[in-house]
Amino acid sequence: MNGQMETKLGKVTIDPEVIALYAGSVAVECFGIVGMAAVNMKDGLVKLLKRDYLTHGINVSVNEDNKITIDFHVIVSYGVSISTVTDNLIETVRYKVEEFTGMEIEKINIYVEGVRVID
Repeated sequence: MNGQMETKLGKVTIDPEVIALYAGSVAVECFGIVGMAAVNMKDGLVKLLKRDYLTHGINVSVNEDNKITIDFHVIVSYGVSISTVTDNLIETVRYKVEEFTGMEIEKINIYVEGVRVID
């Protein structure tokens, strides 16, 4: 379902893919996040996605109350506190996406799919 806002000039419709792209670009700039993850269901391998494919590691849904739910599949840096990284990710994404869309975020789910050691 698309997100919708009513303004005095008319109705604005936001596609969930647009929200996913924006949320992904915000997420990869957060401390401790290496990138988005794509899980290959056939062999169970986790793959780090390039910047062009950020939306593949994010699922966005908008309910009938016009509230957003975002699922992130991320890869984190080795040696960082996962709880610190996820708290930072949730707060940053919540603030920036709500500011960007004008819609409320109901839930942010984070799935840590891997850890990457950076040389």
